[in-house]
Amino acid sequence: MVSKWSTLKEIQKNTSDWKVVKLNDFSIKAKNSFVNGPFGSDLLSSELTNEGRPVVYIRDIQNGSYKNKSNICITEEKFESLPSCQVGFGDVIISKVGAPPCEAAIYDSQVSGIVTQDVIRIRCEELPQSIFLKYLLNSDIGKRQVQQIKISGTRERVSLTDFKKIRLPQPAINEQQKIAKILSTWDKAISTTERLIENNTQQKKALMQQLLIGKKRLLDESGKPFDKKWERIELGKLLDYKQPTPYLVKSTDYSDEYPTPVLTAGKTFILGYTDEEFGIFSEDLPTIIFDDFTTASKFVDFPFKAKSSAMKMLVAKDGVSIKYIFEVMQALSYAIGGHQRHWISIFANIVIGLPCREEQQKITAVSNNADKEIELLEQQLADLQQEKKALMQVLLTGKKRVVVDGEVA
Repeated sequence: MVSKWSTLKEIQKNTSDWKVVKLNDFSIKAKNSFVNGPFGSDLLSSELTNEGRPVVYIRDIQNGSYKNKSNICITEEKFESLPSCQVGFGDVIISKVGAPPCEAAIYDSQVSGIVTQDVIRIRCEELPQSIFLKYLLNSDIGKRQVQQIKISGTRERVSLTDFKKIRLPQPAINEQQKIAKILSTWDKAISTTERLIENNTQQKKALMQQLLIGKKRLLDESGKPFDKKWERIELGKLLDYKQPTPYLVKSTDYSDEYPTPVLTAGKTFILGYTDEEFGIFSEDLPTIIFDDFTTASKFVDFPFKAKSSAMKMLVAKDGVSIKYIFEVMQALSYAIGGHQRHWISIFANIVIGLPCREEQQKITAVSNNADKEIELLEQQLADLQQEKKALMQVLLTGKKRVVVDGEVA
């Protein structure tokens, strides 16, 4: 696909007052302002602790933010011995390794730490400049140049020397600050929506855990709590299974223009879309797709084709709410053991509590309402992300100039 982003030459032509400079020129003019972390011999695994100064790894840089997922530290003494690798509030941190490499974030912890060998740290004069540079590196302008200098291998990576030489547009400082402020507003809205999704997801999980074991009972049609005793029954007596062989996709030449989704039970879920008109699973919907090796499952209520021969399609028997069974399966705690087929050997024999049909439907309705709220928030999140992307395309290339001190820049 041809990028809609402007080239550096186009940016210079459209914005005569913008400079195009080497990345190194964004850092302050001081020693160790643009570095990566210590070599392995300078930071041994035996020196890592659970408390103290944080250590920043590439896994701590996610989706343009510093997440501190590692939760690994060093002592104050070790921190002081590595002054060139220290990172403080407002510094730009960048992954040297990844797929693709060079995702940037702002180190926003008030506690200074150090970066590891696979993380680059850039120190700018002011926080708004750091934020502007982060957006620039994560935009297509930065990513395209990283593609040209990356070193292929088991993991794609860039060298610090080459990375310093990539060229980026540099508006005046006050315009950088205004652009950073505008895009940060979108990031705040995105973060707020992500937290709402997480909170709603956790609230649904907590509520379903109570409903699915009968600890909390809903009201029947007369307004009284259900009080019928639940049946104890194996999953295999509630669900039939179909093998995926007749529904497997033949060609992986996918296109968004094709009508039929190709599914996996894992996180990716929709692998792509196919134009194959044969072997479409459509008669026994809704169904649960179940990965026999990983035990991952998804609820599906639309026609599809399958990719994996390890995937089973689970179909509810008469009088059973398949959505209720799906929610029960999500709440199961099971440690996967070995490379075996789990449905017949394990899951079909798991005993669950089964309320009457009416109570199943009530519990399912609660689940569906919670899912709809989460889906609405996810759509809002997607809209915000798309709006931010569109803003980045015009603001970071100078196609749209911001108002600075009462004048259009």
